[in-house]
Amino acid sequence: MSIPTPHINAKAGDFAPTVLMPGDPLRSKFIAENYFENPVLVNNVRGVQGYTGTWQGKRVSVMASGMGMPAIGIYSYELFAFYGVETIIRVGSCGSFDKDLHVRDIILAQAACTDSNFASQYRLPGSFSPIADFDLLRRAADACERKGVNYKVGNMFSSDKFYDDADSGMDWAKMGVLGVEMESAALYCNAARLGKKALTICTVSDSFVNPEITTAEERQNSFTDMMEIALEIA
Repeated sequence: MSIPTPHINAKAGDFAPTVLMPGDPLRSKFIAENYFENPVLVNNVRGVQGYTGTWQGKRVSVMASGMGMPAIGIYSYELFAFYGVETIIRVGSCGSFDKDLHVRDIILAQAACTDSNFASQYRLPGSFSPIADFDLLRRAADACERKGVNYKVGNMFSSDKFYDDADSGMDWAKMGVLGVEMESAALYCNAARLGKKALTICTVSDSFVNPEITTAEERQNSFTDMMEIALEIA
């Protein structure tokens, strides 16, 4: 495939080797406007805003993924395969299954369980376990320690469903899964297949065990610890 791709209208070289990837296009815009020096909009197909700029002298990009594994599967694949991107750091939100993780705490997704059939395309004779890049994970944990934020490293559940008729999310908690979101398994699969690096850093936006929740505006603009950790390891 040549570029521009069907979903990204950027030119060759428009993206830095490392891309931060929130789900929300407005969070992408927030990161670019509040952290980047001289941000340039390089993609806006379907309003999925992508910017490239510099942070502390290093060239870095940010682009939204939208919601769900089909969406991040498309965008991360095209960035990895056609735009020369080497590393994608997802900066997203998640629901917590863990009583010790509260709103604005951080989960570093060491691995991603899923109810998705995304990995069936690889025709493997068993179940594939999508995992993060260890170097990124280790450096993110070190950054959390330096910032003094409350965080945990562990398994994330990437669900294909937000509204689940079976309401079975907490079944994953009994296996030590820390939280639920909708993207990481596909991102990690793409990174593995294409020989690239990926990590998900999620801020807890709501809880299945504590009566806590954040607003859409708070999710867009106030999860700055996660953004700064991602930028530091980028």
